[in-house]
Amino acid sequence: MAGEYHEARQKRKGGIHIKPSHEGKLHEAAGVGKDKKIPLAKEEELKEHGTPAEKKEATFAINARKWHHGK
Repeated sequence: MAGEYHEARQKRKGGIHIKPSHEGKLHEAAGVGKDKKIPLAKEEELKEHGTPAEKKEATFAINARKWHHGK
């Protein structure tokens, strides 16, 4: 399984690479559906009061809001 992940990662060019097993974890921790955007207030709350992994994910999400996503 790990080999499949690395092969798929090598095929993509640029961008961020989120492990398939980690996809959706921040939405789950925030209590928001995967099809909806997480409110900034919930991300900031997780950044301050979440587990270490949730803090890291929330910090990444807050920083990613500033990026120009293919525009």
